[in-house]
Amino acid sequence: MMKRKNIYAYYFPNWHVDALNEKWHGRGWTEWEVVKCARARFEGHAQPKVPLWGYEDEADPRIMEKKIRTAREYGIDGFIFDTYCFAESDYRMRCLDEGFLKADTKFPFAVMWCNHDAIYAHPSPRNLISPVLMSGAVTEADFVRITDSFIRKYFTCPNYIRVDGKLLFIIYNVGKLVKEFGSVRETARIFGEFRERVRRAGLGEVHLACVPDIIEDLLDQPRKLNALLAELGIDEGVRYWWPVKYDDDRLCVEYSDFVDAGIGTFRHDAEFYEIPMTVHLMTGLDQSPRTIQSETYENLNVYPWYAVVVNSCPKEYERALRAAKVFTQSKEYRGSFVTVIWNEWTEGNYLEPDEEFGYGYLEAIRNVFGVNEK
Repeated sequence: MMKRKNIYAYYFPNWHVDALNEKWHGRGWTEWEVVKCARARFEGHAQPKVPLWGYEDEADPRIMEKKIRTAREYGIDGFIFDTYCFAESDYRMRCLDEGFLKADTKFPFAVMWCNHDAIYAHPSPRNLISPVLMSGAVTEADFVRITDSFIRKYFTCPNYIRVDGKLLFIIYNVGKLVKEFGSVRETARIFGEFRERVRRAGLGEVHLACVPDIIEDLLDQPRKLNALLAELGIDEGVRYWWPVKYDDDRLCVEYSDFVDAGIGTFRHDAEFYEIPMTVHLMTGLDQSPRTIQSETYENLNVYPWYAVVVNSCPKEYERALRAAKVFTQSKEYRGSFVTVIWNEWTEGNYLEPDEEFGYGYLEAIRNVFGVNEK
């Protein structure tokens, strides 16, 4: 039988005290406050979500060790940490630097550089949607400084994830970098010099990935998009989302329909993109906690005012997982791994146990994929 692909969980790190969050939201603030303040905005709306483990500090190595033990037990093979490093300052980094790296573990990990703006979405007002708190724009010098830090702090770790022997590094939005660096050619040069810096550090090669489906201005031009990815030297594409926008203003989407759309991305991505694409799975989508709770919630088709996925459940998630298992074992699949989301609590997309389903979503992963023998 074909060996199953590794399953890596994206880890969103906003569940610890951070200096910028205290500046913007007040002393001691973490995103758990957004979870606590969420309420049902319409009949049948499953809010608030209540974590079974409580509102824990992820920057505590003991807390992180529990998360890692649980992830291993249920078939997760590593974390991919969302990282937020800007021209002005680093943001939300204590989780990785103080929680994970100081935990007693050899659990595999990698980083995704989330190079988008920091926005005010905790919560976002309706009349001024997600204003920018700190720009994500960078210069070449910023890019060198940020990636040098990644090389020094993370790439050197023996448990850093490698794909075919190469260090996995994900850049969230390469299209944005092309605009900031001035051209595709310049961006390709900068990426090439980044690879060379990794080689000079004695760390070998980089497996460079990105999220291509957010390069929205080229999604209707597959030839141009694929040419862009090729010229930049992108080795693999990943997803963070299933389709979330609709041609109407529907307020709710049934999770079973959301799963159907998600399963549809498996073959779509394999056929649309010339680079390998990973399979991605979501337990739901509900970003309403990131909006002002006193305002009427409607689907405005702009983040975070999207349609809410309702009636999510582990049974339907398991259906998606089974489809993913079949597809990843087929000849059509060229991706290197499978991705899931560990803890996007205020987006309604998480595996961590809650009071409604307990460990149900994690159990679904273990039921379908089992646990990799290391």
